[in-house]
Amino acid sequence: MNRVLSPLFGATALALALFAAPSFAADTYTLEPTHTSVTFQYTHFGYSHPTGKFMNAKGSVTLDDANPANSSVEVSFDISGINTGVPALDEHLKSADFFDAAQFPTATFKSTKVEVTGKDTAKVTGDLTIHGITKPVVLNVKLNKEGVNPMINKKAVGFTATGTINRSDFGMGKYVPMVSDQVDLYIEAEAN
Repeated sequence: MNRVLSPLFGATALALALFAAPSFAADTYTLEPTHTSVTFQYTHFGYSHPTGKFMNAKGSVTLDDANPANSSVEVSFDISGINTGVPALDEHLKSADFFDAAQFPTATFKSTKVEVTGKDTAKVTGDLTIHGITKPVVLNVKLNKEGVNPMINKKAVGFTATGTINRSDFGMGKYVPMVSDQVDLYIEAEAN
């Protein structure tokens, strides 16, 4: 049920790519939704750690190799795309108890800061909006690869990001603490 926050974090992960390495000048990439996923995990009554996923990211990443701090990312997710593998749970998460997809159909992430932490790592800070509430989020990002995608013969970037949010910060505190407030995010992203 803490899954509600995951879509926005996926957007943040994209922002992490902003620190990208020096092979290209400033370029703008479009997210590839079929190779981008935001997986979220929470604790259910202490018994298990279920997961859910969003694979419907839309957005862009601008990478400035000369000055990574000038890089940026903007991402959005339709809440209707939530997938836990349990249709009844998906519907409950979309209800007013959690995401309230009827009133707040989209989650967004806009980067505000990129801090390079290593050769291929960065902390990306951005504003995540879920359930009509905007909060800052920090993602730890690793650039996996930057180069030419041989399938489409275009420049591409890929990265992995992780982060943590508290769903109650976004007005979705139902069942806390039996269902954990903390939601862990695991993001895989590819952009062309």
